Amino acid sequence: MASASYMEDLTCSICLTIFTDPVSLLCGHSFCKECITISLSKKDQCPQCRTTVPIEEKYLPTSHILKSLADKAKEAEKMKTEQGDETTGVAQFLCPEHEEKLKLFCETDQQLACVICRDGERHNGHKFKPIREAATPLRRELEKGMGHLSAEIHAIESLANMQREEITKIQVKSQQLMTQISTQFEEMHQFLRQREEEIKNELKEKKTEAVEEMTEKFKAMDLALSERRELQVKVTAALEICDSVKFLQSWTEVNNMLTPECLFRPRANDLQVARTSLSLGPYESHLQFFVWKEMLQVVKPRAELLSLKRENTDVTVSDDGRSLLSAPKSSQSQPCCFSGSNLYQQYQYNTGSYGSTQARSSLEYRSMDAWAHPEFGSTHAPPTFGGSSFSGWHDNNSFAVKTNQAFSVNEFSSGQHYWETEVGLRNYWELGVKGHFLKYDGQKYVISNQSSETELTFPDRPRKIGIYLNCSSKELSFYDADKMKHVHTLSSSLMSLPVSAYFNTGPSEDIDPNPLTVCCY
Repeated sequence: MASASYMEDLTCSICLTIFTDPVSLLCGHSFCKECITISLSKKDQCPQCRTTVPIEEKYLPTSHILKSLADKAKEAEKMKTEQGDETTGVAQFLCPEHEEKLKLFCETDQQLACVICRDGERHNGHKFKPIREAATPLRRELEKGMGHLSAEIHAIESLANMQREEITKIQVKSQQLMTQISTQFEEMHQFLRQREEEIKNELKEKKTEAVEEMTEKFKAMDLALSERRELQVKVTAALEICDSVKFLQSWTEVNNMLTPECLFRPRANDLQVARTSLSLGPYESHLQFFVWKEMLQVVKPRAELLSLKRENTDVTVSDDGRSLLSAPKSSQSQPCCFSGSNLYQQYQYNTGSYGSTQARSSLEYRSMDAWAHPEFGSTHAPPTFGGSSFSGWHDNNSFAVKTNQAFSVNEFSSGQHYWETEVGLRNYWELGVKGHFLKYDGQKYVISNQSSETELTFPDRPRKIGIYLNCSSKELSFYDADKMKHVHTLSSSLMSLPVSAYFNTGPSEDIDPNPLTVCCY
């Protein structure tokens, strides 16, 4: 094998590799023929010693002795490289612990092993197979798995594409809702800005009128004051004349024959201070309330009137089908429909509120598609719900006998809907849709979902309950409508469409004179 110094003598100083077609210059330095030719074409000097090379020396013949030595050096280098690769390859298939050839495969540990490993304590009781025998079934399983893997990759790619589409849909939907929210809020902002400007202009006009009137009064007072002061000066000057003739002559010339009685007639009695009250009427004390009422005309909800139908004779429905009231036991045999006057006379007699306008509250349902509220669709977290969940407390089949049910004639099979019911101080009520409702029994609030019920921890006692129904997701949400505070959302795949609004005034023996009233705006 060539030594390191020998290899250096056979290395071209230009390309730093073993000579290829070596040539020697007269200075004694040798290079590859191609390397020195390129170098001399640029500069006629030896690359090592900088000796000038004549033109005739640029075409030197190959040095066969150097070429032979260079070829042998290349061959030795090649053999050295091949031997190194073989050594490395052999080392890769040797046991790193015992330096023995790996001939076995431990199925227990799923790793290659040598004969010494098999007999060692670490592999005691393990199952071994020859490498070829172990590789064949494993290769077969991997080939089989490759087929399933391709199908799995295709399925996952399909799912990923579907998920990507859903992400796009939700982004598009979010942008649409953002635009819708901005548009609807801008309408309200525009209305508020316009009403603000109108009310301010009204105040400016009233201020201008009052100031003009007061200014006229002030000018008259100022004129009278000037005249009185001028008269005071004249009288003072006249009184200073002691001679009677001169006094009378001076006074008559100045005052044009006016008598003292006329001159000193009181002028203050003819003047009055203008006290104009600057008032905007209800906009001064109840501005927000009045503007809110005006804004209801701007919102323009699409009203969908809700008509009720009762389930038994223990409950009465008003003539317009929108008021629900428990009937006394003595009147349970009476016909279903009372005239509006008789029904409310009976209610007013029971409550001692004869003539009250509360009994004449109307019911109205508003579609959520047109009625938008800032709280709807928000992500407010509901209050903490405690208590225990239990089932079997309620028997729906017994409602027709023990409770006073009513349903809306209207049925909902699609879209989003919202209505509010005023429960007041009733000791019992159930509101929602059939089989899914919020119940209050005078002590606790319970969410009922057909076969199960969950008690809620409720901080307040609302007087008005808002109900939001989303038919597409089968979600029913309840709100404290006075505060627009989210109470609970009930989601059930058991909700069968179409559904009707559900009302229950409680057991027949618990007659409560307060009606259930769906609010009207």
